[in-house]
Amino acid sequence: MAFYSSGVEYGIHSLMSMVDAKGNERELSVREMAELQNVPYDYLAKIFTRLSRAGLVVSSEGKGGGFRLARASELITVLDVVQAIDGDKSLFECREIRQRLALFDETPPAWACDGPCGVRAVMDGAQQRMEEELARCSILDLVCKMYRKAPDTFTIEVKQWISDRRSKAATPERE
Repeated sequence: MAFYSSGVEYGIHSLMSMVDAKGNERELSVREMAELQNVPYDYLAKIFTRLSRAGLVVSSEGKGGGFRLARASELITVLDVVQAIDGDKSLFECREIRQRLALFDETPPAWACDGPCGVRAVMDGAQQRMEEELARCSILDLVCKMYRKAPDTFTIEVKQWISDRRSKAATPERE
């Protein structure tokens, strides 16, 4: 079972799609991002509500409106996105098993409860290191990695896809 929801992955990829190969930000609608990434629109709309509440994106009003990043992509970390979408999650919930051994007849000796639980300490340390790593990586870092491995034509293809989609949306269909 995954620790983080699929919404975290959708949110990170969506924010990445709002930044081009040169690090310039672009405004996109939730519908455009959902179609570009082939993810469910309704679910992505809920994710963007959370991202907006967390101050990571801002919406623009009116026809053709969408979302843009609320701050520079190098200032939005993966941890910011994780916390905006899934909230603060603990990897581990200590149930103080050390105090429940059958040998203790419901009254654990003082030595068994002395200090923090060793298992909890390890798990808390692991969570801290994971969060530090997520905080080290920004949306811009991920975008740069993606575009470094993508062919040069990918940048053009993405821009063209957005342009074509917007042209179709702006052109009323004739019967």
